[in-house]
Amino acid sequence: MALVLFLVIVALVLGVIGILVEGLFYLLIIGISVFLIDMAYAALRWRRTGRRPVR
Repeated sequence: MALVLFLVIVALVLGVIGILVEGLFYLLIIGISVFLIDMAYAALRWRRTGRRPVR
């Protein structure tokens, strides 16, 4: 869970820098990409831990 939170923070920082600094629009795109990949990773991990073994 700490990895997910860290990646969300990194995505936010990259997005803010990409918006504020002129000419660094690519950082916004990278931030959005990191956020989307992180959400997919979190969803897969959450889904995998929700299963219980059948006895």
